[in-house]
Amino acid sequence: MSRTCDICGKHTVTGNKVSHAKNHTRRTWKPNLVNIKTDVGGTTVTLKICARCLKSDFVTKKV
Repeated sequence: MSRTCDICGKHTVTGNKVSHAKNHTRRTWKPNLVNIKTDVGGTTVTLKICARCLKSDFVTKKV
């Protein structure tokens, strides 16, 4: 389960890239994940969270 946010579950999404001539080719959209260290239950844990969860203060970074 790599490339998945540990907080909200956002993950890689697939779809089609569509050119001006309406040619369809497969592509992926990857979430903007950041590895941060935080305290969970008194222990230091490294989490992969997306930038939106980091910006929304769902977790606090351990400095």
